[in-house]
Amino acid sequence: MQKNFTKGSVLKALMAFSMPYLLSCFLQTFYGMADLYVTGQYNKAAAISAVSIGSQVMHMLAVVVVGLVMGTTVLQGQAVGEKNQEKAGKIVGNTVVLFLAVSVVFTGLLLLGTDQIMEWVAVPKEALAQTKSYLTICFCGIPFITAYNILSCIFRGMGDSKSPMYFVAAACVLNILLDFLFIGGFQMAATGAALGTVLSQTASVIMAFAVIRKKKEFALHLTGRDLRPERETLGKILKIGVPVACQDGFIQISFILITVIANQRGVVAAAGVGIVEKVISFLFLVPSAMLSSISAIAAQNVGAGKHERAEKTLGYGLLISVSFGIVAALACNLAPEMILGLFSKEKDIIFMGSQYLKAYALDCAIAGVHFCFSGYFCAYGKSTVSFLHNLISMAAVRVPGAYLAAVYFPDTLYPMGLAAPAGSLLSSVICMAVFLYFRKRRIRQSL
Repeated sequence: MQKNFTKGSVLKALMAFSMPYLLSCFLQTFYGMADLYVTGQYNKAAAISAVSIGSQVMHMLAVVVVGLVMGTTVLQGQAVGEKNQEKAGKIVGNTVVLFLAVSVVFTGLLLLGTDQIMEWVAVPKEALAQTKSYLTICFCGIPFITAYNILSCIFRGMGDSKSPMYFVAAACVLNILLDFLFIGGFQMAATGAALGTVLSQTASVIMAFAVIRKKKEFALHLTGRDLRPERETLGKILKIGVPVACQDGFIQISFILITVIANQRGVVAAAGVGIVEKVISFLFLVPSAMLSSISAIAAQNVGAGKHERAEKTLGYGLLISVSFGIVAALACNLAPEMILGLFSKEKDIIFMGSQYLKAYALDCAIAGVHFCFSGYFCAYGKSTVSFLHNLISMAAVRVPGAYLAAVYFPDTLYPMGLAAPAGSLLSSVICMAVFLYFRKRRIRQSL
């Protein structure tokens, strides 16, 4: 189950780890896209808007959890590189205890604040009832969503990115079947989409536990003693995970704020922007996979003291991510109506969404740069850098840029879509400057 990435071809290691992870991300994102697709086939703008807004809120919560458990992935990867099994077991046990408590608290707070959340994101009045139903059901499923991400990060920290792929693949098939049953068969609209998502996520957790019970080698990494909370271990996990979670949270908050701006322009604009956000989240799978893959692989090499291999991992990740982003941006600008037409039959939604997609798609190539650098920084435990550049980007460019575009260009969504790539450009410049600084300092210290 455990894989060592401190030897052999760096590119081969990156591809071997990232491809299963990429497929896992693709299938997980397909959850939301399948919900939106099936909802669009049987319902109009109100239900589409409810699912797109509700799933965006859930996506924000999911990426915050993924960010928090990044501390586990990185520390466990370093322990593997150091060949310290006792340390790896302690990290896993403390992670389980920590996130069990986090999921319970999240569930309670979010259920109590559902109405306030809908007010914050300015849900169109036509979609209020369905959005509340969607969020309430999904909030109840947070413990299972958290459990899946914890189990996945533990597998990946040991170099195993295939097992999580199998779990989510089975759950994705189940989700699609349930969507057609609940949304198409029972005409449950957004409520059916939420039920399908939660039930399928629950199934993936059950499968993951079943695999752990059968894999004897997994027990070597976890004992009853490892489940005792330890302040030092929890502190290390949170030191890396909290800045990453804040970074991802701020990115999603900026997306939600942009959605709020779009929601104020009416249900058609809200639906169009919601669909585009789903398309972009799909296209961002490659840079997201590179971020996590670079973190896991580089962390092992950092633990083994092989800094040149960590840099090579970053270089290959940049090449793959940026190349894919250029191709994706071209495709979105050549056939935006075709892409939007997959999710809605309403011409007004397709027209508005196409304007937004053409501009926003430029971010696919630019964001790949700072995603890869963020993964590299995390491998060294410097996740605060990722948090800071995303905070600066959101506050200085993304949100104010979208707002000003909406004010000065009320008849088109194209200028509003340019806010995201402009923000990513600033983040990328900051990341490159910080990388050069740290690299120069490390070389100087080694002399």
